[in-house]
Amino acid sequence: MSTIKIRAKERNGSVTVKTLMKHPMETGQRVNKKTGDKFPAHFIQEVIAKANGDEVIVVHWGPAVSKNPYLTFVYNGSKGDKLELTWLDNKGNRDSKTVEVK
Repeated sequence: MSTIKIRAKERNGSVTVKTLMKHPMETGQRVNKKTGDKFPAHFIQEVIAKANGDEVIVVHWGPAVSKNPYLTFVYNGSKGDKLELTWLDNKGNRDSKTVEVK
């Protein structure tokens, strides 16, 4: 099951992309009240979006981004573009989803 939801709609040559990524985005600073230990850092470091194989945006994040991050952006494109969004976190986990622009 994908951790990514994407909506991509074209209007007048511009594609508006809205994404929601399910991820804990743990900073590494929060303390477990039962044990006193810090929860280990676990956050998305990089998000890449490609339209028809060409990069349209690359985002670098750190631990300060909130849980289940939302990202929106606009690029010059058209209906029918194949939009692929991929994220990579600091533990080497990744997810990817491809949708067709409406």
